[in-house]
Amino acid sequence: MRHRTAPAHHRAAPTATARRPATLVAVGHGSRDPRARATLLRLLDRVRALRPGLDVRLAHIELNAPLLGETLADLADEGREAVLVPLLFAPGHHVTHDLPAAVAAVPGLRARVAAPLGAHPLLAEALAGRLAEAGWPPEGPPDEHPGAHPGAHDPRTTGVVLAAAGSRDPRSGAETRRIAALLGERLGGVPVVPAYASAAAPTVPEAVAALAARGRHRIAVASCFTAPGLFATRAAAHAPWIAAAPLGAHPALARLVLHRHDRALAATRAREPTAV
Repeated sequence: MRHRTAPAHHRAAPTATARRPATLVAVGHGSRDPRARATLLRLLDRVRALRPGLDVRLAHIELNAPLLGETLADLADEGREAVLVPLLFAPGHHVTHDLPAAVAAVPGLRARVAAPLGAHPLLAEALAGRLAEAGWPPEGPPDEHPGAHPGAHDPRTTGVVLAAAGSRDPRSGAETRRIAALLGERLGGVPVVPAYASAAAPTVPEAVAALAARGRHRIAVASCFTAPGLFATRAAAHAPWIAAAPLGAHPALARLVLHRHDRALAATRAREPTAV
């Protein structure tokens, strides 16, 4: 049984000068795929390497240990402040309901929920990087690459399906469309069509068919997932050409996690009264 310290209202409030740095709690969804947790741990190792000394912890909404509630209870016992960074890409029920509810369930914990990873140039960099690893054509017209497959590097014949989890929250779809637009710009104007594994349309096969109807016959699937799992596996299986791996420990994703942490912490500090 967990032995708790005194309730938060009995603890001495830390002064601004004595306060320890906030803990970054990276919150994954959780998966039955055994590769998922290991992948997120590698991502957080990269985050720690970028910010030595920062307390970085992994928590899950469901399916994997440690669960978020346990991690937040530990932080409350330690008198720590926390910034929850969702390892999710758009607003949805988990970000807008589950995470704030988890914080509210731990009285006395100083915590803030950061924005989801969302539409950001660093995310576009990570997505494009995984596509390149999978075989996405280098920049330049076909005649710059002797022996290339006809049309292999012709932007008029290529397209990308951005596979994401999906949500009934309309804000989620809007954010995913912004991510797709950023990726399209990163790829030099290639059309990028968002598609969803659940709860929203189009599906990956429907998005592939839509691109093919526009004359796009070399279609790649970009994986807007942090780690391997059922949704990522299903999306990749529908790729008519190449499928990118989940983002995992891509360096740009690690930088984006830190960016969301820093933005949330700065917003919290800005609202606090100045000590006199």
